[in-house]
Amino acid sequence: MFARLPRQVSQRALATRRSISSTCSRRSDALFVHRDTPYNNPKIPFEFDAPNLKRAEEIIKRYPPQYKKAAVIPLLDLGQRQNKGWTSISVMNYVARLLEMPPMRVYEVATFYTMFNREPIGENFVQVCTTTPCALRGSGEILKTVCNELGGIKPGETTKDGKFTVIEVECQGACSNAPMLVIGDDFYEDLTPESTKSILGAFAKGQKPKPGPQSGRQTSENAAGLTTLTTKPYGPGEFCLPEFQ
Repeated sequence: MFARLPRQVSQRALATRRSISSTCSRRSDALFVHRDTPYNNPKIPFEFDAPNLKRAEEIIKRYPPQYKKAAVIPLLDLGQRQNKGWTSISVMNYVARLLEMPPMRVYEVATFYTMFNREPIGENFVQVCTTTPCALRGSGEILKTVCNELGGIKPGETTKDGKFTVIEVECQGACSNAPMLVIGDDFYEDLTPESTKSILGAFAKGQKPKPGPQSGRQTSENAAGLTTLTTKPYGPGEFCLPEFQ
């Protein structure tokens, strides 16, 4: 049996006990709970077209039959691309049936990874990186330029003509070429406000400017020019010690 604490001790402990603090809840900008809408509900039919179904079958064959659910991410990506860039509830349900998975398991994947858009997007999906390396190189000005050029929309919004959606994102893996943004699957790097305007203007006209660095340098070469690997590489055996030649 445990001895009962003296009354005065327990009262003193209660008096000195720290209160639990809490902060007010804030709504997330991400949609984690589905709500049926006229444009996004289970009654809207979706299935892969013939080329994508063939592609899906090829992807599924990469995994043992008992583990075909591992194909959920590439199949969701395939569905999103066919569905004009966003993953509807019908896309998720179709992938669940195709992989013989509980729909909830597919919902969990689609709501976890930010690569899956839960709402319709514009024809051109503009993702502006504002993580530290890009921020140090002026990504704030790039984001401001993008929003102004697209009619004053804010991150997360789509232009009235449906041509552009812009969002602010975390690191996209091109830190050495900061600042940068992604439109569709293409990276546009070494940006300035002027080159950003030019890129957006080209897409607005239905053109596709050349992706990559916009400063003229090749890939991620030193902006000041090559400083290493400037001579012909050594041939086989030229690095061998004398006794091994």
